Amino acid sequence: MRYIGRFAPSPTGPLHAGSLVAALASWLDARAHGGQWLVRIEDVDTPRCIPDADQRILQQLATCGLVPDAPVMWQSQRANGYQAALDSLITKGWAYPCGCSRKDIEQAQALMGHTRERHQAAVYPGTCRHGLNGKAARAWRLNVQRVIDDLKLATPLTWQDRLLGSQQQDVAKEVGDFVLRRADGLWAYQLAVVVDDGAQGITHIVRGADLTDNTARQIVLQQALGLPTPSYMHTPLVLGENGEKLSKQNGATALDMSQPRLALRTAAQALGLATLDDGASVEHALAEWTKAWLRAPRPAPR
Repeated sequence: MRYIGRFAPSPTGPLHAGSLVAALASWLDARAHGGQWLVRIEDVDTPRCIPDADQRILQQLATCGLVPDAPVMWQSQRANGYQAALDSLITKGWAYPCGCSRKDIEQAQALMGHTRERHQAAVYPGTCRHGLNGKAARAWRLNVQRVIDDLKLATPLTWQDRLLGSQQQDVAKEVGDFVLRRADGLWAYQLAVVVDDGAQGITHIVRGADLTDNTARQIVLQQALGLPTPSYMHTPLVLGENGEKLSKQNGATALDMSQPRLALRTAAQALGLATLDDGASVEHALAEWTKAWLRAPRPAPR
């Protein structure tokens, strides 16, 4: 079986306990399946990136014995690929310019009587789908319903997560026409990740459960660009003291690389893997966890 997996951190700071869980899970899954494991630095959102954070992340991974099987890819070097993808969508009539600000979208939703939950983005109401109506173009969006209709995709879209089981989402209603290129000229995460997964030949994606909601729109975009859909698996999150996802924005501290065995052991426990002897080397621990990976009980994502 051909297997190419990846870990794709954003260089907004060094790895923390939560990001090591995702890195270890993707590495173990690749090794357990006899596949390749790649690393991609997702630095497309340049204002949020911290100088030299990418090199520190790669050093942290290496200290933990997690070394990619091919040269690292940087999204900041991939603009031509993203432009080519956008151009192809425009040519097919599946992408259009949008002149709406975030405030415009929220006001339109409010007028329609729609509310949104905390941390949930407002569903785009399609204001510019048929023209800018005198507004200046700010961003580019995917015409989701047109892609679904033209390609005869199922609604709601369903997919099988290797841990969560059957999943579904009505992308047109629950997400709307999502952004491909932002108003500030930067490439949107959804387009960049889909194009790069295709370019790297990714067959299996193992990532944190907080990214589950992105899956359906990425599958729609894969279909629109004629790219294969990888197998997905979303792993448990490490939570902070406030009960929310541990993240750099949530006060997560950098991993202590003076004790890589301890950091790896903590990550392995979060993945339902047995704790090994404190004297075990990093190499031995990784080998034992690889053997146990496919039969280990999986804690349900929170």
